[in-house]
Amino acid sequence: MDTAFLYKDSVLWITAFTLAGLLFAIGPIAIVYLFMPNRTRQVAQKADQPIECGMTPIGDSWIRYGVIFYLYALIFLAFDVDVLFLFPVVLAYNDPMFIWRDFIEIFLFVSVLSLAIIYAWVKGVFTWKQKTYHRP
Repeated sequence: MDTAFLYKDSVLWITAFTLAGLLFAIGPIAIVYLFMPNRTRQVAQKADQPIECGMTPIGDSWIRYGVIFYLYALIFLAFDVDVLFLFPVVLAYNDPMFIWRDFIEIFLFVSVLSLAIIYAWVKGVFTWKQKTYHRP
C-alpha cells in the first residue's frame, strides 16, 4: 500500500490558502488592536458607562418597538431560507424521466409558502397602521 502524500504538487497552494485564511481571520483583530485608543475612557472617569460607536449615550436606551418589526423579520427569514432551499432543489430535480413528479413536489412546496403569505395577509401583518400612544 502506497502511503505517499497525495497533494505534494499542491503544497504551495494549500499553504497559501491556509495563510490567507488565517490572515483574514486574525487581520481585523490585529488592526483594531493596533489602532484602538488607549486609556481614553479611564481619563474621563467613564469606565463603567456603556458605549456604542464611540458616542456618549443620550437618554434612555429602552425604547418601545412595535411587534410588526419582528413579524416582518420572521416572514423575511422564513421566505429567505425557503428560496435558498429552492436553488439546490432545481438542480437536483433535472431528470427528464421524473419531470411531472418533480414539478408537483416543487409546486406543493411553493403553494405551502403561498399559504403562509395568505395567512399573514389575512391576519393584517402587511398593513402598516399609525399607532398613537396616550401619554399622561
